[in-house]
Amino acid sequence: MSPGGAAPDRVYLDYGGFAPVDPRVLAVMRPFLEAGIGNPSARHSLGAEARESLDAARVKVARLIGGSASGVILTSGATEANNLAIKGMVLRAGERPRHILTTAIEHMSVLNVCREVEKWGAEVTMLPVDGDGQVDARRLRDALRQDTALVSIGASNEEVGTVQPLTDLSRVTRAAGVPLHVDGVGAIGRIPLGVDAMGIDLLTVSGNDLYGPPGTGALWVRPGIKLHPQTVGAGQEGGYRSGTENLPSLVGLGVAAELMRSESAHGEGERLASLRDQLMERLLGALGDCRLTGSRRARLPHHLSLALRGVKADGVLLDLDLSGVSASTGSACATFTRTPSHVLRAIGCSAEEAEGALSFTLGRWSTPSDVHVVQECLPPIVARLRALGLPARR
Repeated sequence: MSPGGAAPDRVYLDYGGFAPVDPRVLAVMRPFLEAGIGNPSARHSLGAEARESLDAARVKVARLIGGSASGVILTSGATEANNLAIKGMVLRAGERPRHILTTAIEHMSVLNVCREVEKWGAEVTMLPVDGDGQVDARRLRDALRQDTALVSIGASNEEVGTVQPLTDLSRVTRAAGVPLHVDGVGAIGRIPLGVDAMGIDLLTVSGNDLYGPPGTGALWVRPGIKLHPQTVGAGQEGGYRSGTENLPSLVGLGVAAELMRSESAHGEGERLASLRDQLMERLLGALGDCRLTGSRRARLPHHLSLALRGVKADGVLLDLDLSGVSASTGSACATFTRTPSHVLRAIGCSAEEAEGALSFTLGRWSTPSDVHVVQECLPPIVARLRALGLPARR
């Protein structure tokens, strides 16, 4: 089933690239867009109402991630939150730049920030991953140093769907007294991910990933951890993120978090995992000369990624699109680089496999009919392109 606003006959399986805004979120946002609610910093009754709405959104985000509302810093999205977490730790309290640990498969909003802080004098260690894309807790322990300021590891990988053993990793960071930053995009609301229960010290949230408005997000910071602000001004968000808050969208973020929490408790993850497994088994059997990338067991419930040999993914995606199916090659945020996937290289994929990487991410409006359409149309597309001996249609 197509999400709201898309053509009704399209099959949308790119929820990892963009999750359509839930109509229930839009319904709550609309009065804030139309009624001219006051500035949350204003010292009058409309300002007080706006502050109350903003604080309610903060509470809803905190409930979703199992932490205190006082730790929620509202941002313009996950990229800003990752920047604040990493740069804020490197520059805090006038300390000299120190050591950062991350992995070779992180999102570019983590890797490029790490490259930036290296220019400031910080040292960055990239931990390797195994063939499924997981970090070994022993490798993490061995790589920690006395001057390690932060460990930054994504809860899951958006290209191959692998989930990290965060509880094992947090035991290591806790024992060493090093803060653990987790980019939760893709995982929050889909797998158990509680900051207090799992020993996470900083957690990145994306509003759009929760079926909320794009351009919203949050960084949760454990009380007692101090960061160097990255956006200075009039001191909003506890001084960490100055600027007048985007109240309508942030109210939408809160509603999206509340809905995600509710649907997670009512078996949405299990429903998506069942659909994903049906799609996976059929495609692995029908496509030939392809393999699953990422872990089969420790995997996001809505995520399927395949590496096909003998074709280029761009050609397959074009034909899928002409057939009314929207899918992806992996990270939408990495398409501008036009370089082979750093994630697939890190897990040992060959250049041919990386060129034929496809990703299907299901979501709130996915149905068995969607899965059936892809099961029927993808194998003939791949067979035809292989028979032509052409790597892609241009």
